[in-house]
Amino acid sequence: MVGAERFEEFATQVERRVDRGASLIRETIDRISAAGAATPQDNLGEARFTEIPTRQAKIEGDAVRVTRTTARESAADLAANARLILRVFLPFVTGYYLSYLFRTIQAVMASSLATELGLSAGDLGLLTSVYFLTFAAAQIPIGMMLDRYGPKRVQGTLMVVAALGSALFAASESFSMLLLGRALIGLGVAAALTAGVQALVLWFPKEKLPLLNGLMVMLGALGAVTATWPAEFLVASIGWRELFGVLAGLTAVCAIMVHFVVPETAPIPNKAAAIGLKTVYTDPRFWRLVPLSASCIGTAWAQQGLWAAQWLADVDGLDRAAVVQHLFIMAVALSVGALGLGIAADRLRRRGIGPEILLGGAATVFIAIQVALILRLPLPSYLLWCGVAATGAATVLSYAVLADCFPKELTGRANGVLNLFHVAAAFVVQYVTGLVVQQWLPDAGHYPEVAYQTAFALILVVQIAAWIWFVMPRTFPLAHGIWQP
Repeated sequence: MVGAERFEEFATQVERRVDRGASLIRETIDRISAAGAATPQDNLGEARFTEIPTRQAKIEGDAVRVTRTTARESAADLAANARLILRVFLPFVTGYYLSYLFRTIQAVMASSLATELGLSAGDLGLLTSVYFLTFAAAQIPIGMMLDRYGPKRVQGTLMVVAALGSALFAASESFSMLLLGRALIGLGVAAALTAGVQALVLWFPKEKLPLLNGLMVMLGALGAVTATWPAEFLVASIGWRELFGVLAGLTAVCAIMVHFVVPETAPIPNKAAAIGLKTVYTDPRFWRLVPLSASCIGTAWAQQGLWAAQWLADVDGLDRAAVVQHLFIMAVALSVGALGLGIAADRLRRRGIGPEILLGGAATVFIAIQVALILRLPLPSYLLWCGVAATGAATVLSYAVLADCFPKELTGRANGVLNLFHVAAAFVVQYVTGLVVQQWLPDAGHYPEVAYQTAFALILVVQIAAWIWFVMPRTFPLAHGIWQP
């Protein structure tokens, strides 16, 4: 009976809940809540229960706000970097591209100049070298001006000089006018690389410098590519005078772009401006770097600019078309090598490895390539000479090393002095190689293989000595590096 009564009571409650539309679970919760309201402890439990989602909502809101703030900051950083690329990087890259073009374009115009103006081989040699003479002589003064006045003013002014020199060269009717025009061009583009490197130091983070240096050298080296087949086609199509007139206009546009687009740099403190070249010349890290950097990079420039073609013609027996093709591929390798070295230096820096380690490795590879050339190992000539050309882009690493050694106020002078050694080494290597080679008598206009092997071997000895000086264990512990002050 009791069971039946309880069942009827339960059925009645169910009917009542159905009529009200209330569930048993909901009614139980309401009853417990009403009973719990009588005690403070239950109130505290309920407060804690309701506080959990409130805190969660607050945390989620803070996370959303942080995410939005981070996104805005990232967008602002990207916009700032884009502005710097457009206003700083591209104007100086354009100037460096033109300097490379002016440096290497003389080879494709030599026959046209000799035919039209009756120039001798000696005249052509002097006309080619005067560019480097004014270029080298201006390096130290330019370095001092860069530190004093900033890359914008120096580069903008000198590019005007280069435009005037190109216009004078295009209008020349005598050898003396050609010589003066070429000298003005060399002076006008003398700051192209060092001003660009200093601009990167001033406006971009230090950890990005190897990559940006690599990009600058890569894009600038496209001028050497333009000075091969494209320049030869333009000379044949419109003439060398018209080509230099076009280059004069492009150089003037570059000068205007630098003047109006590049932002002004912060004033240099008087104390920093008073620091002389003595600081650079007395730094042992600078003299640890110079012999290796100058001997390897100067040799690469000298071989790509002159002796690679002679070797390919005299030793390998290639015709003119094959030699020009090798020079074109070497120019491409120089550009690609600059980018590759920049990327490699950037990746290694993220792992705590400085650019001096990579520079030592690049020098090792370059020495091995020259050994293969001298011993005439059975390796593809394109591979070997592309390795030589790519070494010329190691300035990417040398300037990055100097950026770690000297403050921003001294980078102009330090880079200028190092660049002077690079150009001077290229001169010495070109001249010494010629002196050694001419000790042998040519056969049907071609010097023997042993002449080039002897000249290259003598220069290689200097590079090996410089490499040993650079990596001496007592001053170059790989775990710490030698470049820390």
